Amino acid sequence: MAEREPLIPKHGGYRNLKTFRLAQLIYDVTARFCDRYVDRRSRTHDQMVQAARSGVQNIAEGSQASATSKKMELKLTNVARASLEELRLDYEDYLRQRGLPRWEPDHPALERFKAQRCSTLQEVRRWVHQERRRQRDSGRSVRVGGRPCPSVPYSALVANAALSLLNVCCHLLDRQIEAQADAFRAEGGFTERLYRVRKRERGRP
Repeated sequence: MAEREPLIPKHGGYRNLKTFRLAQLIYDVTARFCDRYVDRRSRTHDQMVQAARSGVQNIAEGSQASATSKKMELKLTNVARASLEELRLDYEDYLRQRGLPRWEPDHPALERFKAQRCSTLQEVRRWVHQERRRQRDSGRSVRVGGRPCPSVPYSALVANAALSLLNVCCHLLDRQIEAQADAFRAEGGFTERLYRVRKRERGRP
């Protein structure tokens, strides 16, 4: 016998979502980055931290809301995606305005970063120190703000790492939104499910 459709489906479970875990790591990295490298009195500081927090909170809230509203789940997941896009632009602006390098995704340093699959702030910090040591040992100099510099500053390493995490998270959120939209089109929302369940119950002997 086919399993009966529940009125309230399984929901929540956001802690198991890769997008949630990535957004949480981005939030941790951003909070530390802003405290160290962005003036705490500036609007940019608050906006970056709030955008990162919004990404985390809206993924979680959307997952919970899915119990009774697929439409709200879709809306909140899209809010999370928009917040992280705003944060991505802030990191890009930070690098551009200071004449710091912004690396392409296939840059060797970012390839090493992705290979480490960092899941905590401490692991990101460890990669940053490893890269600084690698650059110092290589004796290479880069140009920062038009002047030669023995290595890329810590702030630029962290910003590029954050952008790498954001690229992955935004890509996964795009796929998550598509999947939610497909489910909504196929199954409808809570009202349609309520109708199906009531119809089934009325048909029982």
